[in-house]
Amino acid sequence: MNHGKITGAVDQDRRRLLTTAAMGITAAGALFTSPLATAASSDAIRPFRINVPEADLVDLRRRIAATRWPDRETVNDRSQGIQLAKFQELVRHWGTNYDWRKVEARLNALPQFITEIDGVDIHFIHVRSKHDNALPLIVTHGWPGSVIEQLKIVDPLTNPTAHGASASDAFHLVIPSMPGYGFSGKPKDTGWNPDRIARAWAELMKRLGYTRYVAQGGDWGSPVSSSMARQAAPGLVGIHINLPATLPPDVAAVLASGGLAPAGLSEKERAAFNSLDTFYKKYRAYGAIMGTRPQVIGYALTDSPVGLAAWIYDYNNGEPERLLDRDDVLDDITLYWLTNSATSAARLYWETSGQSVILAAAQMTGEISLPVAITVFPEEVYRAPETWARRAYRNLIYFNEVDKGGHFAAWEQPELFSAELRAAFRPLRPTN
Repeated sequence: MNHGKITGAVDQDRRRLLTTAAMGITAAGALFTSPLATAASSDAIRPFRINVPEADLVDLRRRIAATRWPDRETVNDRSQGIQLAKFQELVRHWGTNYDWRKVEARLNALPQFITEIDGVDIHFIHVRSKHDNALPLIVTHGWPGSVIEQLKIVDPLTNPTAHGASASDAFHLVIPSMPGYGFSGKPKDTGWNPDRIARAWAELMKRLGYTRYVAQGGDWGSPVSSSMARQAAPGLVGIHINLPATLPPDVAAVLASGGLAPAGLSEKERAAFNSLDTFYKKYRAYGAIMGTRPQVIGYALTDSPVGLAAWIYDYNNGEPERLLDRDDVLDDITLYWLTNSATSAARLYWETSGQSVILAAAQMTGEISLPVAITVFPEEVYRAPETWARRAYRNLIYFNEVDKGGHFAAWEQPELFSAELRAAFRPLRPTN
C-alpha cells in the first residue's frame, strides 16, 4: 500500500508518516530547528507527524466487512474466549462508526520524534513540563499495548497543578514506541530483548540531554526498566514498575509443574499463587505461541484485522473488554493494523523464549541496586505480595496496593496511576 512519506531514512513499512523540517535537541532538552540535522548525523532527532492515507482506512473497513465468522461458542460464558455476539458488536462499530482520525489528532497534538538508535528508528513522544525542576521520566509500554496506553497520563504528569497536585511533582515525559511496535522501526536482526532495548533507552535519554532521570514500565516495560536499573544506565536514579518480577524460584517451579501451592504461604501469597496458576493454565497461550512461532501467528494477524482484534481483545481474560472503553482499545488495535506491526511486536516473546516477565530469577532482580518502587493494581495478572517484592528487590523504597485498575493501569486509571508515580518518585527528587 501507499503509506505517504516521511523525511529521512525510515523503513518502508512506515512511509505513511509525514514529517516537516528536521530538528535537533539542545543539551538542556529544548528544541531548535535544524534543517540539515537528518543529513548531518545518524543520531539526529527528527520531528514526526502521522498522516494515514484515507485509502488505508477504506481498505481496513472493507476487510472488516468481509469477515468470515466462526460459529458460536458452545458454552454460555467466555471460558472458550471472546463470545461471538459481544465481539461482533465491537467489530460492527469498528467497521462503521469508529474514527481513527480522533486518536491521530491526539497524537499529532503532542511533540513526536524519530531517532535512529542501534540501526533502528525509534519513535517517541517528548513533552516537557512548564514547571521548573521537573523530573525527566521515560515510560515504556508493553504488549498488546503502545504509546496510546500513556496518552491519558501526559497532562497529569507534566501539568500536575491542573490535577490537584504540586508543581514540585512535575515530570518531563518521554514515551517511546518499542522496536517493532507502532511507529518505531522493525528490527532486521535478532537480539532485541529487554536488555538491548534498555541500552537504547539510555542512549535516547542521553541524546535528549537528561543527566538525571527515572524510568517506569508495566508488562514488557517492567523488564526493560529493570534492565536499565540493573545496567545502572548513566543518569538513572530509580524505577517504578507495575508488573514486578517477584515470583520466587521455588514457587515458580511448582507453577511450572502444575503442582499444588507450597505449604507455608501467607494468605496474600496463596492468592497470588492461585491467580498465576489460573493465568498460566487458561490465559497465557498467546505467550507460548508468540514465544515459539511468532511468524506463524503473524500471518493470521497481519491478514485479518478481526483476527488481530480478537488476539488483543482477549488479553488477561478479556481485560480490554472489561476495563477499557471500546474506542480506547480500538485505537490501539488500529495502530497495530495500520503499522503492520503484529508480527514484529510478537517477536519480543521469541527473543526471550516466551519466558514470563514476572520471574525474579529470570529478571535478575537481585542484581538491581538502584531504588525500586512498585504499585500493585487489583486486576493485574497477579497481585504481587509485599513479602515476595522485598525478597526480589533489595532496595525497594515504595510499595503500595491500590483499589482500582489492572494490567493497563495508566490507560484504565490515569489519575490514580499518575498519583502513584508522584508519590513513588518524590524521595528521588533533588532536595534543593
